Amino acid sequence: MKREHDSAVAGRLEALGRRLAEVEAEMSDPAVISRQDRYRLLAREHAAIREVLSLEERRLKARREIEESERLLEEAAEDGDFRALVEGELRALREREAALDEELTLALLPRGRDDDRGTIVEIRAGTGGGEAALFVADLFRMYARYAERMGWAVETMDSHPTGIGGFKEIVFSLAGREVFRRMKYESGVHRVQRVPATEASGRIHTSAATVAVLPEAEEVEVELAPGDIRVDVYRSSGPGGQSVNTTDSAVRITHLPTGLVVTCQDEKSQHKNKTKAMRILRARLREAMEEARDERLSTLRRAQVSTGDRSAKIRTYNFPQNRVTDHRVGLTLHDLQGVMNGALEKLTAALIERDREERLRAAREDAEG
Repeated sequence: MKREHDSAVAGRLEALGRRLAEVEAEMSDPAVISRQDRYRLLAREHAAIREVLSLEERRLKARREIEESERLLEEAAEDGDFRALVEGELRALREREAALDEELTLALLPRGRDDDRGTIVEIRAGTGGGEAALFVADLFRMYARYAERMGWAVETMDSHPTGIGGFKEIVFSLAGREVFRRMKYESGVHRVQRVPATEASGRIHTSAATVAVLPEAEEVEVELAPGDIRVDVYRSSGPGGQSVNTTDSAVRITHLPTGLVVTCQDEKSQHKNKTKAMRILRARLREAMEEARDERLSTLRRAQVSTGDRSAKIRTYNFPQNRVTDHRVGLTLHDLQGVMNGALEKLTAALIERDREERLRAAREDAEG
């Protein structure tokens, strides 16, 4: 089985080498260079392939060093001290080769093609009324601070504030390295347990908010014909109907074939609002296309994101007990304030590790089968 596994790895690496040549040829085409969206897609693919091939080069180097050490071991039969030194180096080299072999196996698994994309995050208030809206604002601050820790750029796309400092809904984009890879696990229902500031009796309330994380779509992936969209403009308004500005700068875009509606009013410029609304619409349409190809994922997302029901939770934030629990990996952290200040690394690492273990287990089972 090991021989079959090695043969499969060699076959995938050979295919990657051919694909790298194709990508480099296309990237050197002046017609492609002028199309920035297409060039960015190719550049991301090129970097990903080079990373995998670099792992193979390091693994082969370790294998050559092992073979050299094995020859030295045969020659050191009469020299005990030298033999002990070589044996120690050989153990370290074999451990390095095994680690590189596992890392390469993981890298050769089908990678989430959206992992390096920019991301659009939508947070909506679920069960809990005004307290749920305040929790939406807390989650937005948490992600904004996490983005700051990760060196990502944050841009608010659209928001619907309430009069007490919360949001019925807020939509924002994140841009930077591996944004979607790390943020995709945030999709689902988040539950909060705490005493609201307006609660005189000190009774703990439970509220919920839903988070949807969408990979941002390139224009070349989702083409929008002018006849497929209707654009309406209107005057922006704040909480309680309060006017934000005195011009018709807010934009509502309706995708006629699907009925999807996107609004954007955060900018004073109608043009900027339209640009942001089109980005959100493309991301939603791309997600709908992906879900249509995979009904299982569609069912999963509907269960996690669409309802805002407390029973569909992925994570609980318990303020009285200063703890955060991620129910998917069974991880509890007693550092709620740290998490709310953006310290999501431990939660994200646990989710990535679980995904990694499952993918490696599936790969080994395939190789053994």
